[in-house]
Amino acid sequence: MSDGLGSDSGPETQGRRADELPLPGGDFRLFLTRLAFQGMLACGLIENPLTRERTKNPANARMVLDDIGMLLDKTQGNLTLDEQEHLLKVHGDLTRLVEQLEAR
Repeated sequence: MSDGLGSDSGPETQGRRADELPLPGGDFRLFLTRLAFQGMLACGLIENPLTRERTKNPANARMVLDDIGMLLDKTQGNLTLDEQEHLLKVHGDLTRLVEQLEAR
């Protein structure tokens, strides 16, 4: 049975390794969440899984924020209410984080 995000828990996935399963895609909220994680990573809020370090990169954080802002502009009137609310929340939260990072 699928949860709509691409992660299946049916018998066809049992006993398989994660790298053998298809990656989820095509879900706007999941896409925004991935962008938000990139922003949090650039703000140094979460550990980079490759380096095991928290590194602040204001330029990358600003780039992700600008990309989310572009999505906000380009998707106006094209999203469901749930998608629009999620986009506004991600944009607002990341805006505050980037402003705090840049103020330091």
